[in-house]
Amino acid sequence: MRYRLPTWIAAAALLLAVPLLAFPAGRSEKTSGNGSSPGTTDSNPQALAEASRNLATIQYSFREVAKKVLPVVVEVDVTEQAGGGQAVNPFDWFFNQQPGSRNGQPRIQQGLGSGIIVKRTGSTYYVLTNNHVVGSATTITVKLQDQTLFNKVKLVGKDTRRDLAVISFSSGVDLPVADLGDSSDLQVGDLVLAVGNPFGFENTVTMGIVSALGRSSPSSDVATNTDYIQTDAAINQGNSGGALVNIKGEVVGINTWIAAPTGGSIGLGFAVPINNAKKAIGDFINKGKVEYGWLGVQIADPAADTYPGVAADLRVDNAKGAMILNVYKGQPSEKAGLLPGDYITRVNNQDIANSNKLTQVVGDLLADRPYDFELIRNGEKVKLTIRLAVRPDEGSDTLAYKNLWPGLTVVHVNDQVRQQSGDTSIPRGVDGVMIGYVAAGNTPDDQSPAAIAGFRPYDVITQINGRDVHTIMDFYKALNDKTRKDVSFKIRRQGTDVTIGLTR
Repeated sequence: MRYRLPTWIAAAALLLAVPLLAFPAGRSEKTSGNGSSPGTTDSNPQALAEASRNLATIQYSFREVAKKVLPVVVEVDVTEQAGGGQAVNPFDWFFNQQPGSRNGQPRIQQGLGSGIIVKRTGSTYYVLTNNHVVGSATTITVKLQDQTLFNKVKLVGKDTRRDLAVISFSSGVDLPVADLGDSSDLQVGDLVLAVGNPFGFENTVTMGIVSALGRSSPSSDVATNTDYIQTDAAINQGNSGGALVNIKGEVVGINTWIAAPTGGSIGLGFAVPINNAKKAIGDFINKGKVEYGWLGVQIADPAADTYPGVAADLRVDNAKGAMILNVYKGQPSEKAGLLPGDYITRVNNQDIANSNKLTQVVGDLLADRPYDFELIRNGEKVKLTIRLAVRPDEGSDTLAYKNLWPGLTVVHVNDQVRQQSGDTSIPRGVDGVMIGYVAAGNTPDDQSPAAIAGFRPYDVITQINGRDVHTIMDFYKALNDKTRKDVSFKIRRQGTDVTIGLTR
């Protein structure tokens, strides 16, 4: 593995070299009395002393950060009874899960991770860790730096959307609590230390820099409702749930996953920013779960490969943001006047880079409070004030497809769409927008209005309420015409014209 010298240390080394080059007074061209040959260089005490002081300052700074952080980072050991079969938790490799029986019988799994003492209330201490560390644990133990072991550990709450959890234990002895920093202050190149228990080697500290900010999750196996800090500080199995700290010893991230084909550190570690966890800590302790802000929309990034022609037709192809595909009836979005086809660019003074960022920003906001939204509608900038609700639990009737309007997505008919759809019934002479998706649940009672009306993927919409539809903007302008409660669609389906109606 190639070691990357942190930027500020490299600069310090360069500065330390300057006095040695600038003081040639110790160089003698004469033969010394002790027989030394010409050209011998004597040491410069002043330069060496300065170099020693600077290096000592760097060393002591690392020591002080380690002394401050190590006592607040704990080892988290879990025991979990798992079912039979070959299923493997995708995070097993990261927090040092030990394999168990695979003969189809229930098996006991033991896992090792890390955690951070983040709060104290009386004699109760709360530890922040990852959801995938605690999993479905039947027992949890916490071990401090001084090897003190706590067996009576409670699960306070956990959340899969951000891969966070809080556990608690009681102690009659005063214990230190971590200082939580401000992860929004981080910049690429900042020095950071990772603290945890890699491979069971307790109380390990590694050093690196912030390699990147705002990283997205690469797959559904990693929590998507957060962005990540990328660091080259060595992170390995067992570091999960441990602390990423700045040079002040403040926790700025929770080490969560690594990108490594072999499961070992290759300088690609990722941490949940601490600002994304601060509200969650309070929610876990006060409510037992994380409450997310809820807008009530289905959203997407209108990329050319997934939504051909959409961004260009809506004139947002050069703007960052997130597109609204459908709105949930009776939810904050509909009440505030958000419409399908709107493109949200800014929320509560925060720029929206994509749909993941919109989900993160809205999720962090408190319910029952008004927030400013900026968006692009029909090519024009629009501002709305929206009062958010609390995100419903998964499986709630609020999230049912029957509550979506209109319950479909469209793309622009062009040669790319004709080729990708493989539908020869869309000849070059047919102009309009094609339905790409119709929202339909698993039961007859959970169908979107579009599904109930009989829309199908590959239907080409050529008219709405008698108005020709040539572009995506034509489609949304006609669909969102509030002067008409009933919406009549003329579609082309496999060479036949069909008329379908929807009622708002």
